[in-house]
Amino acid sequence: MTTEIQPAAELVALVGDFARREIAPLVAEYDRAEHIPRNLLDRMADLGFFGGVVPVEDGGLGLDHVTFASLVEEVSKVCQIMGTLVSMPSGLVGAGIARYGTPEQKERWLRPLAQGRIFGGSAVTEPQSGSDVAGMQTTYRREGSGFVINGTKAWISNLDIAEFFLSFATVDRSLRHRGVSAFIIPRDTPGLGLHPYKDKLGFRPICTGEIVLDNVRLGPDSLVGDEGHGFEVAMTAVERGRLGVAARSVGLAQACMDEAIAYARERRAFGHPIAEFQIVQSKITDMTVGVHTARLLVEDAARALDRGDRGRRLTSMAKMYASDVAFRSAADALQIHGAYGVSPEFPVGRLFRDAKVLQIVEGSNDLHRAIIGEMAVGIRSDS
Repeated sequence: MTTEIQPAAELVALVGDFARREIAPLVAEYDRAEHIPRNLLDRMADLGFFGGVVPVEDGGLGLDHVTFASLVEEVSKVCQIMGTLVSMPSGLVGAGIARYGTPEQKERWLRPLAQGRIFGGSAVTEPQSGSDVAGMQTTYRREGSGFVINGTKAWISNLDIAEFFLSFATVDRSLRHRGVSAFIIPRDTPGLGLHPYKDKLGFRPICTGEIVLDNVRLGPDSLVGDEGHGFEVAMTAVERGRLGVAARSVGLAQACMDEAIAYARERRAFGHPIAEFQIVQSKITDMTVGVHTARLLVEDAARALDRGDRGRRLTSMAKMYASDVAFRSAADALQIHGAYGVSPEFPVGRLFRDAKVLQIVEGSNDLHRAIIGEMAVGIRSDS
């Protein structure tokens, strides 16, 4: 693995070049197969792509969040699923461990995660509670110095490659967020059942499914942070994960715009390239403005995190707005392609399917609208 820390612009350019040369020729194939080639991930790990904002002393690249968002966007212009995997050590899987984990937990789990030697998953969502983390049904009890967990998690990613899962359970459901604790659960833990979902609408290459915890017994070294403070661990992971979703959405929206422009220049109708038609130009204008403003909002959220702010409002705004832009851009790109948009020969169909899911993951956009509105009127705090 490379240990050289490159200047930000060079690193982003390297990532973009790799994505175009190495990832782009394989995307359609591994999307159909619902499986990411492990050798491709290994080559990305060799180049240090997974290090993100994880501190250098913990095996990461120590990037600022602005550079990290640019890197994730660059990968996602080609494949936002690869952008997902690149973002996880800095967000949904690694951020909680980086902030609250013990030195031993960071050495065992965070370091290899940031180096791309292992992968992990974050088991937050449940079949009933969904985005309501404080309302989770998964419970744990003390047994000696350890813990026993029972429950079910849904729509959890990386079931096929994760070496561990950062999961959450409550000691008492009536306590809501005050009862939640965070745990690292190794893949080979007895009682941990993994059940993938197949033939999903979007996000097809990433193995997503249900996790069943049936009397899963863990030692005291599995607890991340203090007991009863797992909600803070979850929010650290989720809020930084939202920056990753927003950056991926910008990358996907940019890809939609690029594909639409290229097709509109070549496709002719009524004796003219369709790029000359005002209705096509109008759609491309909407994409151009949307991509630019979404990128600015992502940068604003990233700068807030770089300042040390929690950034709840800005990460929610960036996630909601950028994923909405991605879906509108995908819909318009598909419309510009006409019947060819539904053909596997063109990538806009895959972009459309993934864009819809981006509006749902890491908190549905309906939830984010509620969060932003409550903050605006003073019902909810941004801190």
